[in-house]
Amino acid sequence: MTYRVAMDIGGTFTDVVAYDETRGTYLAAKAPTTPGDLAEGVFASLGRAVDDPGDISFFVHGTTQGLNALLERKGARVLLLTSAGMRDVYRIARGNRDRMFDLHYRKPAPLVGTADTAEAGGRLDWRGTELVPLDEEAVRAAARRARAEGFAAVAVSFLFSYVDPAHELRAGEILAEELGDDVMVVLSHQVAREWREYERTSSAVLDAYTGPVVRRYLGRIEERFAERGLAVPVQVMQSSGGIVNAAYARRHPLQTLLSGPVGGTMGGTAAAALLGRPNAICVDMGGTSFDVSLVLDGRPDVSNEGSADGFPVLMPLVNLHTIGAGGGSLAYAEAGGLRVGPESAGAVPGPACYGRGGTRATVTDANAVLGRVDPEWFAGGHMTLDVAAARSAVGELAGELGLGPMELASGICSVANAKMAQAIRTLTVEHGREPREFVLLAFGGAGPMHAVEIARELGVEEVVVPRFPGAFSAWGMLGTEVRRDLTRQFFTPGDTLDGDAMAGALAGLEADGLTALGEQQIPAERRRVEHAVDMRYEGQDYTLTVPLTDAAEPAAEGFLESVADRFAALHERRYGHATPGAPVEFVTLRTTALGALPPLEPAVFAPETGGAPTPRNKSVHFDGTVHDTPVLRREQLSAGTHLAGPAIIVEATSTTVVPPDATVTVDAHGFLVIKLGGAS
Repeated sequence: MTYRVAMDIGGTFTDVVAYDETRGTYLAAKAPTTPGDLAEGVFASLGRAVDDPGDISFFVHGTTQGLNALLERKGARVLLLTSAGMRDVYRIARGNRDRMFDLHYRKPAPLVGTADTAEAGGRLDWRGTELVPLDEEAVRAAARRARAEGFAAVAVSFLFSYVDPAHELRAGEILAEELGDDVMVVLSHQVAREWREYERTSSAVLDAYTGPVVRRYLGRIEERFAERGLAVPVQVMQSSGGIVNAAYARRHPLQTLLSGPVGGTMGGTAAAALLGRPNAICVDMGGTSFDVSLVLDGRPDVSNEGSADGFPVLMPLVNLHTIGAGGGSLAYAEAGGLRVGPESAGAVPGPACYGRGGTRATVTDANAVLGRVDPEWFAGGHMTLDVAAARSAVGELAGELGLGPMELASGICSVANAKMAQAIRTLTVEHGREPREFVLLAFGGAGPMHAVEIARELGVEEVVVPRFPGAFSAWGMLGTEVRRDLTRQFFTPGDTLDGDAMAGALAGLEADGLTALGEQQIPAERRRVEHAVDMRYEGQDYTLTVPLTDAAEPAAEGFLESVADRFAALHERRYGHATPGAPVEFVTLRTTALGALPPLEPAVFAPETGGAPTPRNKSVHFDGTVHDTPVLRREQLSAGTHLAGPAIIVEATSTTVVPPDATVTVDAHGFLVIKLGGAS
């Protein structure tokens, strides 16, 4: 037997999905994450799905190592090397305010201070022509300082290196000569070969800040897997929704920044296609965080730039909005009111009901007190919950606030649900999208427990819980593609466009992309490319990305009129207006090289037993009322099963809560389709 395996290492649990290539079947499992030694949790989870790592033919995983290092400010010490006179670009940043009406707004503190910024003489002009040769001695002086003061990384960001990287490349050679492999060297044009000095510098600094952490982690994982007999390369999920091998990820660690949660978006895209729903809200509620992303017109919502903890980053990434709201989010009293999150109990000690020493009330404890989980068969029977400990933790906080334990438990869930609904509005309502027009796809270990109440707050009428919801991000990683993104600046007004030159530049990017896929052992017949160009009206600062049919299209007759019409249509859709016929400009060429993996068969769905299962009932609290509620095993529900709420549906990786005024149907794929009553 051989297996294709995907793993998502979260803050609380490590999830794994294994596809048996012989039988065409899937198996999902999870185990608690072990922060002290991640490999321990990795192999505990893997051992529940695959007996021998030597049987694995393909292994991909998502990691939040880089993101955690950034969020916790535990990254590497970075020396920033800039062009002479440009040392303050990174510190000054931009003058815009992200929160217009926040009187206490402050820019994020730079990851590199002015004292840790060095300059080197040398200058190119905007065309890439050398005006002043590179001051190589200044570069060597920076290297000596990095070695003497113990910097773990050097980020190099020179003016106009996105046009001609000659000075940065030479600086990289000098730094490598002086520092060897002990200090990571990051060149800005290799991270983001795009215009805008601050954003490119920020991207390079982020790569340098998180890179050593990610490199050490990937090295340890590869070493430990090799010791266990894994004979294939370790693959890593990228923030763009594609995958790369670990060797490439070590060279470009920033690409893995959103590695973990993006798997859920790609799984959501595949699930939306199976459902025949082009638009979906993907919500992933785990133990620590709540991640929201969208599927729009059947494709993941991917942007060519974004931000990470307030710092701009130039690279393709799935638009994700993350808040600190998960099953382990701590509830507490503040100013006489109830607050939930963002602080989490994490994997250790975890919620009080886990019995690992936690004493503070969490969202999971509130659900346990309300009866919405099965304490005897939690996480597929691998954990037994201590409901008495949950009642004690919730009761203690209830006493502080002058409430009854059940009243407070319900309040904890309501506060968490309101926060999560607001997170969804950030990607929908605030961008002119109506949530009612979407299906809510709920996954993560805790997502299906809260999905219906979140949907009710948004007016969404349908919730879908896919199979393996607690390991759905891992499932999504199995079906994605190898991806490489390449860019090239191409500033030119529309009226002076040289279509042949643009087509030639795109052909060069295409060749580079196909070569990169070949290096990843993707056969020629499974390689393809997509091209696009960033455009704007003359005088605008922002751009829109317009897809192209192929690399040769710009050389065709009538291209300018055709692409201008497409740009106007996109502008109308995005901003509600357009100016057809107005002069346009071209800014950036983009090429995405995609390599398809051998296809996976859809998960065959068949219940373990025929006929309707015999449920056992328990008392569950909904809206202050106790309901006698059946507890059902999901694997025993056959396609076509239709149930009226209330119901608790348990499985190995999650629990689905169906309130009294909702109904649930099992579709042909084994998905739980929940229809809400009274959605507003």
